[in-house]
Amino acid sequence: MSFYGQAASAEKPGEGVSVTPIFPSIAEERFRGELAMAGLRELGYDVKEPKETEYATMMVALAYGDADFSVHLWDKLHDNFYQRVGGDRSLVKAGDVIPGVLQGYLIDKKTAEAHGIKYLTDLKKPEIAKLFDTNGDGKADLTGCNPGWGCELTIDHHLKAYDLEKSVSHNRGSYFALMADTISRYRDGQPILYYTWVPQWIAGVLVEGRDVVWLEVPHTDLPGGDNEVNTRFDGKNLGFAVDEVKAVLNKDFAEKNPAALKFLSLVQISTDDESAQNLKMQNGENKPADIRRHAAEWVAAHRERFDAWLAASRAAAN
Repeated sequence: MSFYGQAASAEKPGEGVSVTPIFPSIAEERFRGELAMAGLRELGYDVKEPKETEYATMMVALAYGDADFSVHLWDKLHDNFYQRVGGDRSLVKAGDVIPGVLQGYLIDKKTAEAHGIKYLTDLKKPEIAKLFDTNGDGKADLTGCNPGWGCELTIDHHLKAYDLEKSVSHNRGSYFALMADTISRYRDGQPILYYTWVPQWIAGVLVEGRDVVWLEVPHTDLPGGDNEVNTRFDGKNLGFAVDEVKAVLNKDFAEKNPAALKFLSLVQISTDDESAQNLKMQNGENKPADIRRHAAEWVAAHRERFDAWLAASRAAAN
């Protein structure tokens, strides 16, 4: 605390201000949150224990001021949740916490090459669907997306739009438990079909181009009808908008705390950084203390950049 009691200093413009983060309950997404909290603490903010909830509820909490910020808004995927609570009238989007995030459907490379499977719509053929049938009902089993994540709505839309409802089952529940089964099947030499996103540890276990390949969609068809967005990566149409993860703040909090807004607009990690950290978690370093340590190690390794973000944030406060 500075000499003047609650008064903030130039070094610590956030002194005397408490901040409540709100994050998803997915442990794999906590790393970038820890980085954001570390920076705000260095700016003097009293950072409270983060609240955890689903994405749609997160936007409601931020709009009502029950929380102050998150670093988990997928700009396009979660746009519906964002607009529903008043959008730019009640919230402020800032920066690109993770640029170039991808989503899509993958199958194992061996099956793709043996049967010439390139498109999601190839699963319309009963003999192709049957390859990925794990429960004997004749339909391909797609390891899909948890209810409440947002991606489950796009997958369901795709199955309808590409006329795949009769040949593909969208398996949803606990994504990481379902993916553990999917990885086991792959290791047993069986065909696999799953949805995933990058950055994430799965991309480090089932490596695209070596173990698995992206399936293309024949044309872009997204819920909400905005099909002008970029869904192409590496020459393939993955069917999902190539997205970026942004910070999002309660508007009132952002206006009163220019240093916090500036810092959250600058904090950024690469998809590779997050995937590598997620892989450490998958390999057993998955306790909250481990994730905090990973964040501290990242800050130490990128100290110069981190200090530049802090300097710009202190300047914004003046």
